[in-house]
Amino acid sequence: MKKTKMVVTLTLTTLCAFGQGVKLDSLKKEESTKFKYESLILPSALLGYGIIGLESYPLKSVNASTQQEVKEHIDTKLTVDNFSQYAPFLTVYGLNAAGIKGKNSFKDRTIILAGAYLTMGLTVNILKNTTRVERPDGSSTNSFPSGHTATAFMGAEFLYQEYKDISVWYGLSGYLVAAGTGLFRVYNNRHWLTDIAAGAGIGILSTKVAYWTYPLINKGKVKSKQYNSAFVMPYYGDQGIGIRSAMVF
Repeated sequence: MKKTKMVVTLTLTTLCAFGQGVKLDSLKKEESTKFKYESLILPSALLGYGIIGLESYPLKSVNASTQQEVKEHIDTKLTVDNFSQYAPFLTVYGLNAAGIKGKNSFKDRTIILAGAYLTMGLTVNILKNTTRVERPDGSSTNSFPSGHTATAFMGAEFLYQEYKDISVWYGLSGYLVAAGTGLFRVYNNRHWLTDIAAGAGIGILSTKVAYWTYPLINKGKVKSKQYNSAFVMPYYGDQGIGIRSAMVF
């Protein structure tokens, strides 16, 4: 009889512990997807700086003096920014291919990335066509905001979100590359500082919105046909906006 009581006691204790574990896991998962207003401070400040700079004389003066310094001390152009803008989000797929798993599965993170890219691309193009700011080199009037910088910071936030629980250094490296991309846009006389700030803010916000909205969208989605691998990527440019996709059966 004593042995039976011990077994029952151990069983109840185990079930209670298991129930608490499930509850804690659920709370942690809910907390990880909770909308955190404080995380909007930095990207909002960057975007705000860029928007204010459209009409602010002091900020325009900073833009002009910075570009003057660039013209006086730099004679050659480096096009590394045309490639570095994609490096942060491609790193996520590279790390997964190397066996270092991130937060989400291939399908989920690709859908999130597509949503972030589409949000960023639409926002950037609408602002470019609305503000009509002339580039520092005078080549066109679609300087504000910087699309290269927005793409880079969108990818940096994507890398951070996927790997922040494994190592914060992954995210920091992505942000360093993104910052470098923005600086190279100034270096190459293609953007003002306010363009870079606004692009960075838009990129970060686009990814955060994608992560916050995906769980809501994912709840009501209908299961579709499974493929061995697939990739969907919105794109934007001078010729318009669209979506590229590839599937391997």
